Amino acid sequence: MIQLPEGGNIGAAVNDAMRAIEAANPDLKDVLPKTYNRFENALLKELLKTMNSIPMDIEGDAFGKIYEYFLGHFAMSEGQKGGEFFTPTAIVRLIVAIIEPFHGRIFDPANGSCGMFVQSAHFVAEHQKNPSADLSLFGQEKVSETVRLGKMNLAVHGLAGDIRQGNTYYEDLHRCVGRFDFVMANPPFNVDRVDKDRLKDDPRFPFGMPRTDNANYLWIQVFYSALNNTGRAGFVMANSASDARGSELDIRRRLIEDRAVDVMVAVGSNFFYTVTLPCTLWFLDKGKRSTDRADKVLFIDARHIYRQIDRAHRDWTPAQIEFLANIARLYRGDDPENLHDSAALMAEHFPEGVYADVPGLCNVAAIADIEAQGWSLNPGRYVGVAARAEDDFDFKERLEEQNEELEILNAEGRELEERIAENVLKLLETE
Repeated sequence: MIQLPEGGNIGAAVNDAMRAIEAANPDLKDVLPKTYNRFENALLKELLKTMNSIPMDIEGDAFGKIYEYFLGHFAMSEGQKGGEFFTPTAIVRLIVAIIEPFHGRIFDPANGSCGMFVQSAHFVAEHQKNPSADLSLFGQEKVSETVRLGKMNLAVHGLAGDIRQGNTYYEDLHRCVGRFDFVMANPPFNVDRVDKDRLKDDPRFPFGMPRTDNANYLWIQVFYSALNNTGRAGFVMANSASDARGSELDIRRRLIEDRAVDVMVAVGSNFFYTVTLPCTLWFLDKGKRSTDRADKVLFIDARHIYRQIDRAHRDWTPAQIEFLANIARLYRGDDPENLHDSAALMAEHFPEGVYADVPGLCNVAAIADIEAQGWSLNPGRYVGVAARAEDDFDFKERLEEQNEELEILNAEGRELEERIAENVLKLLETE
């Protein structure tokens, strides 16, 4: 196509090329865009020249990295809409590093652009294994455009998966109960107006329906029920779910008593492109029931661990991600890793090379302790505050930390006020 004349219909030629790629790759059927005739020839010609300058024998997953780069920047520019299909890579990498999906069937019932699958494949390859041979990928996504984004993301990384379009609340397209070794997801938070009457006899909700008009604990049960008897799950959840009361507390208590909750990680603000609010990462492990961790939960407070990208965005460095995952490895009795230079952080916090509670960072709580805290899974309730020497006091830094905490608490307070107001209105409407 680079040889096409300036006056030719370059857009039509690119569209034909897209059709040829789909014909040769059944997984991409009806996925690739075929509307390039909307663009001017000069723009398309310049784009083709740029693509032609990339060596075809380039080493590594170059095209996959290019796609990820543009996907991330597109999500950032799209704001709220971008959050519907893209989870920040640092968050995904930590989820993957903690659940360690080396082999087996992976399920994401809110798969967006399939970033969870891509990072799982990176993790497997990094550990000298073959992701295409060791992983089977299964996803479900409500929005058709996002399904296409995800399938393209898998394709440019040399991966394939069974990705289906459907509403996960009402459609169990993969017959998921007890089927998967790993579940990973970043579901939409605090969704209302789910028709629970349609879910009454659905086996994906073994702990029953939450009475509040909020889908957080529907998602949590979808993740839990999809795991087999040794399966692990890692997912992003609104902070409010960790302390939710009423029927949601009852469901959370049953999850904890079932010995399924393994690790909870508090994440600070500004990690997401769509909201500044912090979140919590939940990790389930049905296999822990037969270990000495059966009656314990690891809590990690990572709110003060981050790299500042710009004024409004943060992430974690590879060393920070590995360090946080190594805390979970030590808790499980596994050896820590040092593929990303986390040794210095490990030596600073765990000089003996074994797990120990660190005030302000991590704490292992028994189920009895969690019951005493009203079945809360909020890491801040267990981890405490790091000790600080008097001569280490920095007024500006302390003020910034306290101001950030205040902003977080104010935002969470506003969210609770809105939920209370909505519930009061509903009560009044039923009178």
